Formats: sequence, C-alpha cells, structure tokens
Amino acid sequence: MSLGVFGAALWLAVGGVFAAAPRAAAATGGCPGELVRTLSLPDAEVRVYKSRTQVCAVTVALHPGARRHLAVSVQPRGGVPVGDAGQFTRYAGPVTVAAINRCVYVKGGVVAGTVESGWILC
Repeated sequence: MSLGVFGAALWLAVGGVFAAAPRAAAATGGCPGELVRTLSLPDAEVRVYKSRTQVCAVTVALHPGARRHLAVSVQPRGGVPVGDAGQFTRYAGPVTVAAINRCVYVKGGVVAGTVESGWILC
C-alpha cells in the first residue's frame, strides 16, 4: 500500500469516527448519562437521563418534521426549574440541572397535553 492510499484510508477511518458522534448525540437529544425514565405524551415523549452529577431531560417528537409546540423543564428539589419551550421540529431541550443526591421534578408538554413525573430519582 502506498503512502497516499494509506493516508486516504486513515482519513476515511478518522472521518467515520467523528461522523458517528453527532448521530449518538442526536439519539439522546444531547443529554449526558443513561436513560432512566421515559414519560409518554401524545406524539412525543420526555426522556430523562442521569449521570453521576446531573439530571438532563428532553422532549422528543415521535414524528419529527412539522413545527409544533414542545416544552420540557427539570427542577431539583430546593432549586428553581430550568426549562426550554417553543416551536420545534424534533425536540425541546436538553435542560440539565445539578442533582447529586437530590430529587427532581420533570415536566414536558406538547400541544395535545402535558406530563409530570412527580419527585423522582430520590
């Protein structure tokens, strides 16, 4: 294999690694951690992720495309809610709060309804 072919193969391999990262981030809506709870809404769902130090939530449209109202908020116990709402095609959020040993209250909404988790992850 010549150096030119090796260099091209290396660039293709490196490009493939970097191309995979956005796809993985899109699957989680940009939230770090592991999926710990899913709350169902009409035509959407609120996904809650937890890492060691943070809780993150995102409202994801099940059929992306048309703009619609999507909302998500997370409130740590004893803290203020952090949220995102607007006209989105795919998802609202991500919203992240510090939640080491703290319960959180997650809310999500679409035009057709809202959902609340109650205090979770205590």
